[in-house]
Amino acid sequence: MRLPARLARSLVFAAALLWLSGCSGPGDNAAPATLPPEQQEIGGGAATAVPSGAAASTGAPAAKASPEAAAEPAVQAEVPPLAAAYADYFRIGAAVEPEQLEGPAAELLKRHVNWLVAENAMKPDAMEPAEGSFTWERADRIVDFAKENGMELRFHTLVWHNQTPDWFFRDEAGEAMVDETDASRREANKKLLLKRLDSFVTAVVSRYKQDITSWDVVNEVIEPGDPDGMRASNWYRITGTGFIETAFRAARKAGGPDIKLYINDYNTDDPVKRDRLYGLVKEMLEKGVPIDGVGHQTHISLEYPATERIIESLEQFHTLGLDNQITELDMSLYVYNDLSDVGPEVPGDILQQQAERYGELFDALRAHKELLSGVMFWGIADDHTWLSTFPVARTEAPLLFDRQHQPKPAFQAVTGF
Repeated sequence: MRLPARLARSLVFAAALLWLSGCSGPGDNAAPATLPPEQQEIGGGAATAVPSGAAASTGAPAAKASPEAAAEPAVQAEVPPLAAAYADYFRIGAAVEPEQLEGPAAELLKRHVNWLVAENAMKPDAMEPAEGSFTWERADRIVDFAKENGMELRFHTLVWHNQTPDWFFRDEAGEAMVDETDASRREANKKLLLKRLDSFVTAVVSRYKQDITSWDVVNEVIEPGDPDGMRASNWYRITGTGFIETAFRAARKAGGPDIKLYINDYNTDDPVKRDRLYGLVKEMLEKGVPIDGVGHQTHISLEYPATERIIESLEQFHTLGLDNQITELDMSLYVYNDLSDVGPEVPGDILQQQAERYGELFDALRAHKELLSGVMFWGIADDHTWLSTFPVARTEAPLLFDRQHQPKPAFQAVTGF
């Protein structure tokens, strides 16, 4: 007989907390930083790795780690593999840097996920830092690791307003395109920028089309506070929505019909932002732009947003015949605009609150498995997360595994069904 999900979770929470109290040293579950619902750039920069047994950087002298704390515990073989638990539902993945492809993080990835995305190694500034000069090595390392371990891959991201080299937006004389006032020159700049974009997308997709199944083509183009609800990026100010259309068409032409192309954004649960994104996608589909799905970043906190709103967003885009993917999931310990710090060790009641929230979310996702094809965590363990320094440097613990790569109560909640 199967126990009700909430009762089953309560039992595994108690067991997990007892386990943690018996084998976690000071700071084992401390991690890095937080995420507000209204912020303009989500998950943008490189994550900060927090050493095991160390608190997030605050400027204070670090305490000396004991020999016991310095020893790295082995990845637990007795806990169920996360991806295997979801084999009948959807893929489970994690964002990685090439440096995580060896050592304890790599062992955790190999045991628990079947899907990878590059945290930074496949963004435009990493791929083509100078026009015509591509740097493939870091991206290739992630692709090779995934292939060696039977994992699928997502690509993140072909187009973004951040982490894009400045050369894209300069005319042939080296002047900033966005400052041009002459109408004919503005039109020439638009054509040049779209040509560069087409060339970039074609080169990257052609290289990886056999290895990467789903692609973030454009990222974070909606901003309700800007005119027309479109982010006033250089891309938009120079080309209007032409860059979106060009990027998707170039990706389809280079990659063929089998790769899946996504538009990705954060706060897609917010009704105003969701509706503007829905309107844009619907308009593009009516023009024949080849959009296959929507990526929902889903950087959330212990209290925001309501799980129902996340599901409502998936349902709304599903009505267009589109796939949905949760693309950057993590859960901050802090609410928006809260700059406090829980201290070097995360209290047990907060870990349980996080577990309950994760459990509720995954209960809902399993119940609506037809709406999505995968859940990607923005990291694998709390020792490496962009939240360690955003919006301030402090203790964070947004993922399912702690800073010593051990399962947290949240892991038990997500797998204990």
